[in-house]
Amino acid sequence: MTESSEATSLHSLFVQMCRLKHARIHTLLEGLGLYRGQPSVLQALWEQEGLMHTDLARRLQVQPATITKMLQRMEKAGFVERRPDPNDQRVSRVYLAAAGHAVRADVQHVWRQLEKEAFAGFAPEEQILVRRFFLRICDNLKRVAASE
Repeated sequence: MTESSEATSLHSLFVQMCRLKHARIHTLLEGLGLYRGQPSVLQALWEQEGLMHTDLARRLQVQPATITKMLQRMEKAGFVERRPDPNDQRVSRVYLAAAGHAVRADVQHVWRQLEKEAFAGFAPEEQILVRRFFLRICDNLKRVAASE
């Protein structure tokens, strides 16, 4: 593979797109006091509060230690709070704090803004096609991961 074809290979373009997306999302979230990965925690809690650390880790497909560190930072910032399980004091559950509730509309706006920016100039039919491709890529990678 030549240097120019390597720079435009699917893998290279995918990596570049991910890096650009992460940089842009960081810029947009920074003003809300949130960092990479934290909106996903909030989204899970907006859907269902009172999850255990292990539930969050499984849902977000990250290691429990990663969730613990993230929750510590989010708790300190006032987005979440951890409370003991009323039936088992050894277990703690995660709930939204006031800031976690308050930031919901802003986070959803950031996601819409990023999508609008990323797909500017795409016709609706092209966006549908890209969505289908993304779903197929996710399915392929999940299938490979499940077989290992």
